[in-house]
Amino acid sequence: MNPTYLLARDHLQRAAVILQGADQQSRQLRHIIERTIGLMDDFRPEGGPQGDNVFELNAYRHLRS
Repeated sequence: MNPTYLLARDHLQRAAVILQGADQQSRQLRHIIERTIGLMDDFRPEGGPQGDNVFELNAYRHLRS
């Protein structure tokens, strides 16, 4: 899994723990964060190449050698 994805998920989990307040806004924010984490867990990136102009550095190195 992408390290940036894992780091973002970790930050969201920490934010959800911080928002343990009983007030309505804290509960709503915690629910949004927990739902976002759930959506991230459900996301399955496609294995094929992207349709954008991003080029993987390792692929470039492989072509150059």
